[in-house]
Amino acid sequence: MPSHITHVYLMPGMAASPTIFEYIKLPEDRYEIHWLEWQMPEKDETLVAYAKRMCQFIKHDNAVLLGVSFGGMLVQEMSKFLKLKKLFVVSSVKSHHELPKRMKILKYTKAYKILPTQLVGNIELLAKYAFGETIKKRVDLYKKYLSVNDKVYLDWAIKQVVCWDQEEPNPDAIYIHGDKDIVFPHSCGGDCIVIKGGTHIMIINKYKWFNENLPKLIESGT
Repeated sequence: MPSHITHVYLMPGMAASPTIFEYIKLPEDRYEIHWLEWQMPEKDETLVAYAKRMCQFIKHDNAVLLGVSFGGMLVQEMSKFLKLKKLFVVSSVKSHHELPKRMKILKYTKAYKILPTQLVGNIELLAKYAFGETIKKRVDLYKKYLSVNDKVYLDWAIKQVVCWDQEEPNPDAIYIHGDKDIVFPHSCGGDCIVIKGGTHIMIINKYKWFNENLPKLIESGT
């Protein structure tokens, strides 16, 4: 592999397949894209321990790491164990302070323990967790992009989101958020690139913005 190639690793959001990145295309003479996939968590595994385990799939030094939604939280934890060229956090949160009120209530009441995740066979329920939307006409889209429908995984993932304890934004991360994101509506403030009209699934339906801007962002300041 030529030494001038930058390796770009992409981590999907909760329960999502890496096929959410199928439209992300970067110049092949400069970048090679690698899709990351969710692994089954071990019993009582912390997000930090899971992140450390996920680092085994990053095979190149000085790589670019991008995570979406819950995957954005995960890559922030992974970055603590890696030497990265750039870290991108898309459609996610910079700290636990940006979690919406309903998620904070789940944490303090511990109600996340009794969510009906045994119903993950219901694609609309899974879509609500993963994308914040349950629009009937999009069910086929959800079926295409949601691949992790295991109750053990979903119970674990929801707990990690609502109990995430990061206090401050990662100073090395580039945060990208949509101003129409209803899953994480409080994340456009601070040091953040805001995409007008971007929803929680903008990595899918605003892919042209990412294809155009990611190379510039990757090379900025390097």
